[in-house]
Amino acid sequence: MDAQNKLMRENILSRLERLEAVEDIRTLVSGYAESCDQQDLVALEKLFTLEAEFDSPNGSLKSKGRQNIIDMYQEVFMSRGPSFHWTHDVTIKVDESNPSLASGTVYSHAETTRDGVASLAAMRYDDLYSKEEGSWKFSKRTINFFYYVKTEDYLESLSDPMRVSMGDEKIAADIPESIPAWMEFQKKYKSDKK
Repeated sequence: MDAQNKLMRENILSRLERLEAVEDIRTLVSGYAESCDQQDLVALEKLFTLEAEFDSPNGSLKSKGRQNIIDMYQEVFMSRGPSFHWTHDVTIKVDESNPSLASGTVYSHAETTRDGVASLAAMRYDDLYSKEEGSWKFSKRTINFFYYVKTEDYLESLSDPMRVSMGDEKIAADIPESIPAWMEFQKKYKSDKK
C-alpha cells in the first residue's frame, strides 16, 4: 500500500470513528432523558463518569462525583411524579487532539409533575463527554433553564425574567439573558425602546 492510499485509509477511519462517537453520544443524551422519565437510578448511574460534575448556573442542581449526582437525582425523584423529557438540536464536537473527549450542546423540553403540580420546562445543556469503561459518558453536564413554570403560569411567565420556579420561589432564568449576543442585541436595539 503506497503512502497516499495509507493516508486516505487513515483519514476515512478517523472520520468513521468521529461519526460513531457522535452517534454514541446522541444515544447517551437520549438515555439520560429516558432514565429521568423512568426514575431509573441504576441506568442513570451508568451515564456518568466516576468524577463527573452536574451543574446549574442558578445553583439549584449541583453535584460532583457520580454517587453524589445519583443521590441528587434520588432526592429530585422523591418529589417528582410522571415526567416526559425530549431532546432536540443536539450539537456534538469530538476533540480532534483526543478522540476520547467531546463537547456538546443539547436543547431540551420537559413536562413534569413536582409535588403533584404539572410544570413545563425548556433547558439547554452544555456538556462535556468522555469515553470511559468502553462507552461515552457525561463528564460534566450543566443545565441552563430558559423556563421552568407551572403549566397554568406558562403564558404569562415567558416574558418575565423570573421564570424559573423552584418550589414556591421564582428565580431568574439562566438563558437567554446571560448570552452575550442576546445582551448586545438588547442593548443595541431595544434599550431605548423601553
